[in-house]
Amino acid sequence: MESFWSDSEAQAAIERYGQRGIGEDLALRIYTTRLLGGEPKLVLHGGGNTSVKTPLTDLAGDTVDVLCVKGSGWDMASIEPPGLPAVRLEPLQRLRALDRLSDEDMVNAQRGNLLDSAAPNPSVETLLHAFLPHKFIDHTHSIAILALTDQPNGADICGDVFTGRVALVPYIMPGFALAKSCAEIYEQSPDVEGLILLKHGVFAFGATAREAYERMIDLVSLAERHLAGAPSQPFAGMALPEQLALPAAIAPTLRGLLAIETDADEGLHTRFVLEFRSSEAIRNFVQGEELARYSQQGPVTPDHAIRIKPLPVILPPPAAGGLDGFIDQAAEAIAEYQNAYSAYVARNNTDELAPKTPLDPSPRIILVPGLGFFAAGDSAKAAAIAADLYENNIDVITDAESFGTYESIGEADTFDIEYWSLEQAKLGKAGEKPLARHIVAITGAAGEIGRACARAFRSAGADVALLDLNLEAADEVAAETGAIAIECDVTDDGSVASAFEAITLAFGGVDILVSNAGAAWQGRIGEVDDAVLRQSFELNFFAHQRVAKATVAVMLRQKTGGVLLFNASKQAVNPGADFGPYGLPKAATMFLSRQYAVDYGADGIRSNAVNADRIRSGLLTDNIVHERAAARGVSERDYMTGNLLQREVTGADVAQAFVDLALARKTTGAVITVDGGNIAAALR
Repeated sequence: MESFWSDSEAQAAIERYGQRGIGEDLALRIYTTRLLGGEPKLVLHGGGNTSVKTPLTDLAGDTVDVLCVKGSGWDMASIEPPGLPAVRLEPLQRLRALDRLSDEDMVNAQRGNLLDSAAPNPSVETLLHAFLPHKFIDHTHSIAILALTDQPNGADICGDVFTGRVALVPYIMPGFALAKSCAEIYEQSPDVEGLILLKHGVFAFGATAREAYERMIDLVSLAERHLAGAPSQPFAGMALPEQLALPAAIAPTLRGLLAIETDADEGLHTRFVLEFRSSEAIRNFVQGEELARYSQQGPVTPDHAIRIKPLPVILPPPAAGGLDGFIDQAAEAIAEYQNAYSAYVARNNTDELAPKTPLDPSPRIILVPGLGFFAAGDSAKAAAIAADLYENNIDVITDAESFGTYESIGEADTFDIEYWSLEQAKLGKAGEKPLARHIVAITGAAGEIGRACARAFRSAGADVALLDLNLEAADEVAAETGAIAIECDVTDDGSVASAFEAITLAFGGVDILVSNAGAAWQGRIGEVDDAVLRQSFELNFFAHQRVAKATVAVMLRQKTGGVLLFNASKQAVNPGADFGPYGLPKAATMFLSRQYAVDYGADGIRSNAVNADRIRSGLLTDNIVHERAAARGVSERDYMTGNLLQREVTGADVAQAFVDLALARKTTGAVITVDGGNIAAALR
């Protein structure tokens, strides 16, 4: 592993943070923490921690020795000063004299000694940093070192590889007991450069930020060289079907099987968002003949359990053309997993005075031999984090199996970590937004209404796919909202099919469609060219049918219901002069919305439409606004506010109506107006 220390960059960090009143010690602590955090072979997504002991001035003006230690859950790759809260050092060090210290008292002591009471919780390993004497301390979950420690004889292997440069610490759950043990073991070998925590990770320390960082790099490099020199024992492959199904073909079914029904009468489910991963290394892992052995040992480092659960579920390889059998086997495997997880919780949830509340039993990692794996989370971001962590697990287990036998911590220890309140706190769980765990597809996403819908549905907690023929414009919306953009011509069957394949690969499926794409053609209906009318029908009717049909196909495979939302127009019920080419297909689209409500209500699929009027967007261009205002002899503003409420209606108003309909669980076949009051276009 290469050291990325740079004298010039270190000095630049000192100067940059110095301008903000931050001292050299903390500036260099931030600099090397970011170096470590930027290497995924060392830490991922909030893992690992670092610290520095330094003097700071408190509010009274007194100089006190503090421990600046990574805040729980902060990402080392992007850490800033607030992510290294300062804790008074001397009171923490005095705690070592205690025989026992509960987690609650440990957290209270740490928070009670913060210089800033509003700072984040210090790391769960704060006392370990405090009890060691070194100025700078670094902790990572190095892939290479874990491959050595996660063995039945991991201590012997590490003893041979590191030859006295580190002291070995047997597995102990993080907290007060581990901190005391590490301090005692270090004091027996005070010349070591670090500590190897078996089946957990590695600590390196030094008098300077550079010394601690480069010791970490050196120790990891030793492990990497040992692995490179070990005799290779690659996985023997299992037998696979001659032709495999595509990931997009099975993703919606798997997403539906993972969903947990919470209220059958109301049709409510706890959904998951999926991310698919595949590579040569991943496929080598998932199609290994002994997958059922090496994948079922537990996580490579304990804290991964909170995001990927202790074990993945293994499915059979899906043969193309034989998905019915695969679906039955997948359903059985996931049901068995859920039962086994509940039994695991029951076996280990033995504290009668303070029993743990069981977490949901669905797997977070789904191994599919021949294809790769799916990761599940409560959002696309959470699914991506789980996928990153499991790729890390694959790397460690593959390395461990290349020269030995992979072995994790025991089941009871895994349970203690997975259900440890201090670990669960890293997830930052709070009340979920109303459309969390839902996936929304929006067509015409680059227009004003599409953009507003992207903002509104993201604000409501949904993950969003933006479909538009103008990919560059859709990318701009995606960058603003945190959605994904997909190029799609809604008038082309192949383009729509490709777009929905991309959505299922990105998220696993779709729950809500906002069929919004459209354009306003004009002309007197008795004089308009048939080609113009057909062109309008292609976009303003058939495109809605095309994307709705594709969406329903996914929803039926998920079996968790869904919502179709159509952008209709006042023209559908209140035709305007010269707008027949636009109004006729819109009337058909409004009927289409109700037909879907009739035909798919029994499947839990709701279908509704929004009847909007005078929205300055792709549907009502500035040119049209100008022409129609001029025809009425009024200003453009008067035209846009020419409704009962005398208020201009915006794209955001239409978007909010779509969100409201998505949340209206007992409303289907409805058409609601968003027009400020146009009584001629009102429906019942």
